[in-house]
Amino acid sequence: MSLPPFATHVVDNQPPPFPPRDLWRDDVALREAVLREGGGAFVERLARYGALAGDTMYAASIDAHRDRPRLHTHDARGARVDRVEFHPAYHQVMGAAIEHGVAGLSWAEPGPGAHVARAALSFLHYQVEPGSSCPLTMTHAAAPVLRAVPALAEWHDKVIAAHYDGRDVPIGAKRGVMLGMGMTEKQGGSDVRANATVATALAADGEYELVGHKWFFSAPMSDGFLVLAQAAGGLTCFLLPRWRPDGSRNALRLMRLKDKLGDWSNASSEVEFAGAWAHRVGDEGRGIATILEMVMLTRLDCLLGSAGLMRMALAQAVHHVRHRRAFGRALVDQPLMRRVLADLALESEAATALAFRVAGAIDRAGRDPGEAAFARIATAIGKFWVCKRAPGFVNEAQECLGGAGYVEESLLPRLYRQAPLNSIWEGSGNIQCLDVLRALRREPGCAEALVAEFDAVAGRCAWLDAEAAALRPRIAADVDEANARELVQSLALALQAAALQRAGHAAADAFGRVRLAPSRALAYGAGPALAEEGLLVERVFDGAAG
Repeated sequence: MSLPPFATHVVDNQPPPFPPRDLWRDDVALREAVLREGGGAFVERLARYGALAGDTMYAASIDAHRDRPRLHTHDARGARVDRVEFHPAYHQVMGAAIEHGVAGLSWAEPGPGAHVARAALSFLHYQVEPGSSCPLTMTHAAAPVLRAVPALAEWHDKVIAAHYDGRDVPIGAKRGVMLGMGMTEKQGGSDVRANATVATALAADGEYELVGHKWFFSAPMSDGFLVLAQAAGGLTCFLLPRWRPDGSRNALRLMRLKDKLGDWSNASSEVEFAGAWAHRVGDEGRGIATILEMVMLTRLDCLLGSAGLMRMALAQAVHHVRHRRAFGRALVDQPLMRRVLADLALESEAATALAFRVAGAIDRAGRDPGEAAFARIATAIGKFWVCKRAPGFVNEAQECLGGAGYVEESLLPRLYRQAPLNSIWEGSGNIQCLDVLRALRREPGCAEALVAEFDAVAGRCAWLDAEAAALRPRIAADVDEANARELVQSLALALQAAALQRAGHAAADAFGRVRLAPSRALAYGAGPALAEEGLLVERVFDGAAG
C-alpha cells in the first residue's frame, strides 16, 4: 500500500476518542439505582446532564485542570485583593453544575427522591470534573445549617439558587452564591478541638471578629466560608464572608495555594484572619455539633465521588479494549483481560449500589428512623471502603491500557491523582472507622439498622448469610479500636453484597463468592471464574458501542 508524502506508517489499531459519550444512557447500573432508590421523577433532568457531562463538560474539564488556579494577593496598584483566578473553562463547568442542580436540587425542590437525584447529578459530575465537586459539595451541605439561622436567610436562599456567579463582589449583587470551609489548623488536623483561632463577640447579636488561621481553606474563591473558632463558650461555627455587610473587603488574607497531588482545577489555600467579620451559626460551644449536621452529606459525596471516579476509569478501560487488538484478536476477548474487566465491573457496580443505597436512606431519613440510623452509620462505612478502593481500582484500569494509560491524554493519570483525595477529605480512614465504633457504642439504632439490612436479604446468598452471622455478635460487642479497620472492612463488603441482593443484580451471588468467601482473591482478576463475566463487561456501556 502506497503512503501519502511524509507519512511513515499506517495506524489501524487504536481506539477512537472516548468523548462524546452520554454518561447517563451508557450507565445501566446508575439508571437502575436511581429508580430503585426513588429518584424516578428526575430521570429527564439526569438524562440531560449525563449527555452534557460526557460532551462539552468533558472537553472543558481538560482546560480547567491543565490551567491551574492562580493566586493574586494584590492588584496593579498594590491594593490587597486576595483573588483566585481560574481558567474560563472552570466557570463554564461550575455554571452548568449549578444550573442543573448539583448543589441545590435537594433543597430547591424538596420531596421524595430529591436527594437521590442530586446524588446522581454529583456522581455524573465527578466523573468529568471532580475538582469543582469540592465547592459544590460544601455549598450543598451548608444549606440546612444556614436555614436554621434567620439572620442568614439571604445566604440560604442564594446557596440553593440555580445561578452561578463567579465574580468577586458582595452577595447583594449576586443571585446565587458558593460556600467553602475552613476547619483545619496547623496544630490540630482532624482534632479540631485543638483549634486556636479566636472569635470575639461584637455588640450586634451574632456578630464576631476572628483572629487566627486555617491550614486548609477549601475553595477560597467562594463567597463565604463555614469556619470553626474558639468563642467564649467554646468551639463555635461561623459564616465568614469574603465581603463585610457594609460592602468592604473582609479581613481574610490568602497566604498561598496548596501545591496538591491532584484536584488541580480546584484551589485549596492557607489563610489568616486579621479581625475578620463573621456571623455565628448555632450556639457557642456547639461548633462540632453544627458541623456534624453537614458531615453525612459531605461524606456521602466522597463516597459518590469515588464510585463515580471508578465508573469513569472502568469506562475508559472497556472503551480501549473493545477497539484494541493484541495477539490476533480483540483485547476484550482475551480470557485474562476479560476476567480482570469483569472483576473491575463487579467492584464498580457494588460501589454504585452501596452509594445509592446510602443516598436513598438519606432521602428517607426524615420519614423513617430506621433509614436515618442506617444512613448515619453506612455513610462512614461506605466512605471508608469505597474511597480506599479507588486508587488501586484506577491503577488496574490504567494497566488495561498499558503505557497509554500512563499518558495524560488518556484521562487516567488525572483520575489516578484524584483517587486518594476522598479517603482523606472529610475525615481519613481512621476517623471513619472510629466514627463507626462510636455510633455502634452510643447509638443503638445504628447496630439495629445494620442487622435489619442483613435480615432483609437473608437466605439469598450463602456467603452473605455466613458473613452476616459472623458480624452480628461483633456489631453488639465493644470492639477494640485497633481492630476497627478490619471490622469496618467486613461491614462494607457485607453491605455491598446486601445492596446487590436488594437490587436483584444478576451478579449479586458472584460478588458474595468473590469478595466474601474465605479464599477471596486479593488482586483484581485473581478470583474464580464467573459465569457472569460477559454480562458484567457488556453492562459497562449497556450494549452501546464502546
